[in-house]
Amino acid sequence: MAKVQRTVVHIDEEKCDGCGACVPSCAEGAIQIIDGKARLVSDIYCDGLGACLGECPRGAIKLVERAAEAYDERAAAEHLKAGGRDAEPSPTPAAGETTLPCGCPGAHTMDFREEAKEGRPGRGDAEATRSPSELRHWPVKLYLAHPEAPYFEDAELLVAADCAPVAYGAFHPDFLRGKAVVIGCPKLDNAELYVKKLAAIFRAHNIQKVQVLHLEVPCCFGLARIVQQALAAAGKRVPVEDATVSVRGEVTAGAGA
Repeated sequence: MAKVQRTVVHIDEEKCDGCGACVPSCAEGAIQIIDGKARLVSDIYCDGLGACLGECPRGAIKLVERAAEAYDERAAAEHLKAGGRDAEPSPTPAAGETTLPCGCPGAHTMDFREEAKEGRPGRGDAEATRSPSELRHWPVKLYLAHPEAPYFEDAELLVAADCAPVAYGAFHPDFLRGKAVVIGCPKLDNAELYVKKLAAIFRAHNIQKVQVLHLEVPCCFGLARIVQQALAAAGKRVPVEDATVSVRGEVTAGAGA
C-alpha cells in the first residue's frame, strides 16, 4: 500500500512501562501491549487524532508526521471485531457536522455558522443565552483540527494560546466573533507538529487574515513564531495581527490595546 505524509502515533519504548492505560483510549484498537510494551500495531489502524495522548502517565506517546499508510476505517473496524471489540458508533451528524473516522465525539468536526446566522445562541443554560458563545465550529484544539474542515475557507483565523480565553474575560466578543479558531500551547505542545498542521490549513484554504493571541509570558510568544513558520512552509502571504494579553486580563499589545 502506498504511503502518504500524515500524522500518526509514536510510542517511545524507553519511556513506556507497559501499563496499558493507552489501550482502551484508542477507539480503533491501533495500540496493543506486546512483549511488555505499548506498540502501534499498524499505521492503517491509527487515525492520527491522538485520543491516547493524555492517557500515558509517563509521557511516552506523541504525534509525529511521517510517511505512513493511510488510515483505513474499514480495516480498523475489522481489526476490532477480530479482537472481540466493536467499533464505537459515531453519533449521527446533525446539520453542519462532519463525522471524522474516530469514535471520540470530542474530535468530530462541527460547523455552527448557520446557527450563528439565524441568531440562535449556543446550546446551554440561561447564562449562555445572556452571554452567547461566538464559537462557530468544533474542535478548537489545533491537535484535533482537520486541515480540510470547511469552516476554514475564506475565514479570518484566530490562533490563540489556550490560557488566553481564561485570562481575558471578553474573549468571545472581542476576539472570537466572526472567526475560525484553533488553540494550543507553544511551550507544552509539539511546536513542530503545530507548524505542519497550520501549514496544511493554509495550503488547503484561502485564509483572509490571521490573528495571534497569546499571554505576556515569554514562552507564549512562540505562538507567533509558529504561525510565521507555517505561512513560510505553506508559501502563503497572509496578513498577521499579534495581540498580547496580561495574566490579569488586560490587552497590552495589538487589538484593543
